[in-house]
This record gives sequence, structure tokens and C-alpha cells, in this order.
Amino acid sequence: MQDIPLALTFSDVLLVPKRTPLQSRSEADISGMWTKNIMLHTPFVSANMASVTEHKMAIAMAREGGIGVIHQFGTIEEQVQELKSVKKSTSYVIEEPVSVSSNISIGQAIDIMQKEGVTSLLVMSGDHLEGIFTSRDYLFEKDYKKSIVEVMTPRERLVTAEYGISLDTAKGILHKHRIEKLPLLEDGIVRGLVTTQDIQKLEYWPRASRDKKGRLLVGAALGVKDTHERAEALIRVGCDTLVLDVAHAHSDFVIQRVRELKSFFPSIDLMVGNIATKAAAHDLIEAGADGLKVGIGPSPVCTTRIISGAGVPQLTAIMNVASVAKDYGVPVIADGGMKFPGDIAKAIAAGASSIYSGRLFVGCDESPGMIILKNGKRYKKYYGSASYESNHSRQELKRGRHLKERLDVFVEGVSTLVDYSGSVEDIVKSLAKGLQSAMSYCGAKNMDEMHENAEFVQMTQSGYIESGSRGEKLSE
Repeated sequence: MQDIPLALTFSDVLLVPKRTPLQSRSEADISGMWTKNIMLHTPFVSANMASVTEHKMAIAMAREGGIGVIHQFGTIEEQVQELKSVKKSTSYVIEEPVSVSSNISIGQAIDIMQKEGVTSLLVMSGDHLEGIFTSRDYLFEKDYKKSIVEVMTPRERLVTAEYGISLDTAKGILHKHRIEKLPLLEDGIVRGLVTTQDIQKLEYWPRASRDKKGRLLVGAALGVKDTHERAEALIRVGCDTLVLDVAHAHSDFVIQRVRELKSFFPSIDLMVGNIATKAAAHDLIEAGADGLKVGIGPSPVCTTRIISGAGVPQLTAIMNVASVAKDYGVPVIADGGMKFPGDIAKAIAAGASSIYSGRLFVGCDESPGMIILKNGKRYKKYYGSASYESNHSRQELKRGRHLKERLDVFVEGVSTLVDYSGSVEDIVKSLAKGLQSAMSYCGAKNMDEMHENAEFVQMTQSGYIESGSRGEKLSE
């Protein structure tokens, strides 16, 4: 037999401090590649788990310079709607503003606004713009049966502009006329809408992850069942990156799916995972992967290593994959196993260009679950995608009824409670400062220098204890 190799994880090593040219950690540029063609100002991604990422989380992550990946544990229509909610949350120009016919009532218009999550409607007669109906038009109105034509701002009183004007020009028009909505016309036909609210969002989050139209970037996950149909629907509504998410992605079936997706949808970047070996990296890159997600069993809600006995400790797994991926220029994403900001730094130093996590973000306000009060403390529920709870929820959704019987499913995950942690904004800023601090210690001004300069030392259990929390009461 060959000698069994040693494999390490984050708690087994420390980064060696080196001479640094940085005067402050804030000088460190933490931007990193998510896929071949997508760069993130903040290299953090919220995982496609049902308890972690839906549209609220994806919006919050993108605004802070990262990205969220909408989970696939629902119908195609539900996932599409979640993605659309992210895309319409902000943009330079609303290219398809919500419009209605001029013959509806105020009450009907209000229902449409609430359903679509907008504060105004363009009132149309065919292709002709009749006016704008906004929330202030019915502020003190008592009769909701009235036609919106009676209260809307009519066409002759509207300020409009030509489609294609610059953002600065649009801002000038809005300011000059003290208005909040600016319809954009081309040959008399409505082509878009600029709003003061969207401009404020653009300026408030200057590092946000955006597409060419100013909309927030968002990813969406796929499995291996309805892959083509789901991908087509997601791309149609503006998905920026697809994640083919499989527990063991180094398989003939997954490799074939990657080839099919890149053949049918060559213009969209495809992230593939999860893997942990050099061979897997080589095979998936050759099949067309634009990014590789690393991690077999490191998550606290994943029991793969216990149930199957398979996996590779996360630090070594990242190094394995990165040693191959760097020759192809394919980014490596560390998925799971990170408990502290220092673990993120170690994952980046090992060769990852961004990190993917459920645990770090599930306790935030923006994750889907409710806040749970227990023994005077606040928590949120976190469960693995292969847990019984996740399987049970998916079957209830599929069957359209509450299930009392226990399902016969194979489980490789558990559910647990995590501490409530507040807003994503605060968490991301804290993690970013930790990564910048690590780069300063390693003498790295950017991600490339971090990969080149970083050096690890292995430590004993005593070293790990010595590195631990200083919050406990010291013994005499």
C-alpha cells in the first residue's frame, strides 16, 4: 500500500506573518473572481440552501459587493420569481416598468402595485402613454372604485426624456422638475423608467455587484433532473450565473450535464460543485466549468463524512483543486467549514478566490427563516440540503399537503439552531475587515499577492488552544 497522505483543515494551520508594505489593512483589495467572467468586490457568496438564500438574502449580498445563489428547492416558477425580485430591486433604467390599462379602478391599481412591489404604474392605451399613477395619487382618496384616470398625472403634465440618455442627465431632469419618476420614450413609445429611488440605491451601495444594466447580480442553483428546463427559464429572466450543485460532482452524469449546459447556453458562466480532488478539477474544467466549488462534508449541517466515510479536510481539498484550476484560469470557491474570519483568510490563502457559506449568513435578518426565542436567546434554524427536514419540506411542497408520516429518504445532513446575528451588512463588513487584516499580515495588497505570498505552519492541539478565545475567565 502507498503511504496514506496527511490532509489538513483550517484549525490545523496558521498563516505566517510577513513584512508588509501596507500602512493600513484598509489598503488591501479583497476583490476576487467568482467565475471566469464575474468579479466580486467582496468575495463572499451566500449558499443555495433553503434556510439561507432567497431574494432578500441575494439582494443584501449583492449590495455589499458579493452575490447570493437562489436555492433550487421549489418549482421552476418559484425560483424564477425569486430571481426576478432581485433583478427588479434596483437598476439604472427599469426597462419593463409595470403598466396598466386606463380603464381600471384605483382599487385594482393598488392591488397590482402591492403584488408587483412597486410604487407607480404607467397608465397606457395600447402603446400610448396616458399618464402615471403613483402612491401619492390615492393617499387621501376614499373612493377606490374611481377610475385611475381621475387621479393620475396625465400625459400633458408629465416630464419625459429620450431613451438612451445618461444617468447624470436623468438626475439633472429629476432635480430640475422636482419629480420622482422619469419615463423614457423612443419615437413616442415607452422604453423605460428612471426613478429617484433607484438612483439613491445606486449611490448608497457604490461597491454593489451589478450587471451592465445596473441590476444586482444574482446566481441560481440547478440539480441534475430538470436541468435544461430550469436553466432556460432562469436565463430568460436575467440570471447572471448558474450553479450546478451536486453533493458529489465528480461523476459521469454531472460531467455530461456540464457539457450539455455549456453547449446550449454558452454565454452564461457555470459554477460546478462539489469536489475535493485534482482529478475532479481537471475533468470538470475540460467539460466546460467556469468555476469550481470545493467541499465534501465540511459544513456543520452536513453528515457526509460520518455517513459515507468519504471526504477530504477542507484546506487540503482547496489546495488540491487550486493546483489544477490555476493553470486553466478557473476560479476556485471554498464551500463550507469556515467558522471565523480567519478561516476565510486561510481558504483564500490556500488558493480560493471567494468563499461560499451558509453558516456565516443563516443567522441574519435576510435569511428566510423566523427568529426563534429559546431560553432568552434568539436563534435561526439552519439545515443541510440533504437533511431529513429539507427532504420533508420539499415533499410537502411537491404533494401540496402536510405530511404526518415519516419519509423513507437517505439523509446526509442535520438541522440545528444558530445564533441570530443581525444584518448581512454588518456581518459582511466584519468578515471583510478580517480578510483585509490577514492580507496585511501576509504582506499582500490584493488576491493574487495573497495566493503568492501566503505561507502556512502546521500547529499542534496545544497551538490551537493557545490561538483560541480570550473571552473566558483565566485561571489563577
